[in-house]
Amino acid sequence: MKRKTVLMAALAASVNLSSHAGAEPRSDVLIDGFDGKDFSPTGGLYYRKNFEQSAGTVEFQSEVTRTGAGALKLSVKPLCPGTKHNCSERAEIWEKTEKRVPYNQGVWYGFAVKFADPIPSDDHRYLIAQWKREIGPKAVGDFSPFLALRLNQGKLFATIETNYIAPPKAKGTSTVKACGDGQTPVWLRPDTNQMRALVATDSTWTPQDGKQFNTCTNAIEITDRGNRLPTPGSGWIDFAIYTKPGPDGSGHVEIFANNKWIVTIKGHIGHADKGLGKNQYFKFGPYRAADDKEWALYYDDFRRSPRCEDVMDAQFCPVL
Repeated sequence: MKRKTVLMAALAASVNLSSHAGAEPRSDVLIDGFDGKDFSPTGGLYYRKNFEQSAGTVEFQSEVTRTGAGALKLSVKPLCPGTKHNCSERAEIWEKTEKRVPYNQGVWYGFAVKFADPIPSDDHRYLIAQWKREIGPKAVGDFSPFLALRLNQGKLFATIETNYIAPPKAKGTSTVKACGDGQTPVWLRPDTNQMRALVATDSTWTPQDGKQFNTCTNAIEITDRGNRLPTPGSGWIDFAIYTKPGPDGSGHVEIFANNKWIVTIKGHIGHADKGLGKNQYFKFGPYRAADDKEWALYYDDFRRSPRCEDVMDAQFCPVL
């Protein structure tokens, strides 16, 4: 705890220096410990209001915290009418538009999340954090997050999305175990010019859980660092994640959880379709397909920086 307090203090000093220097958004250091009654000016965060977000509730509370005096409780309730197609329910916190990072630039994000009870264990679409590319008014299509932390059947996993690339072998009935060295399990979606790769899982994951990722690709390469994602019921999970999209094959993502190196992902990451914007952006909070139950998550210690050492203990930072 003491080390984390020192880290947050150092981040606060970095924010003050950046603001006085008139730094551009790409070099901003952002932090928010959610210790007050509203978002901190140093965090660059806000709650976006629209129909799907009206399912959500934002609570600055002090009963469940990781560090400091407070943490966010974000929850969603049933909202979507049965007649509305593809309706979702969200309580997501967004980066402010003027704080977003260029799409081709690498940046580190950190945040802690704790799953409230009961943890959903059904076969359903749940996300707890996602990174996307801005979508301009002339873009055609429904673009999935280039990186997402997801939950299904009570299990935590991470996915990478990119434009569709024909696989080196025909689609079959194989599962995630079938992919050889240098290949990654992927779910092909040529109808939307996308494909989704399975890049990290928790320790309870089985090949059957990844049955939709039934093709292998060599367009995305994973380096397994010897650790699995924490399970959702294990308490606070502190993520440190580096994102640098590269639809041309230059993409690079690093995932750490609780100071343990999970995976390195390189290759084709993100989308390059016409009409997409120049920036990437991050949003976190419960997001799901329509459901009939309430679902809640706690978040604490948000930070963002171009420097790894501002986001997690420097001794664990990789050489990029």
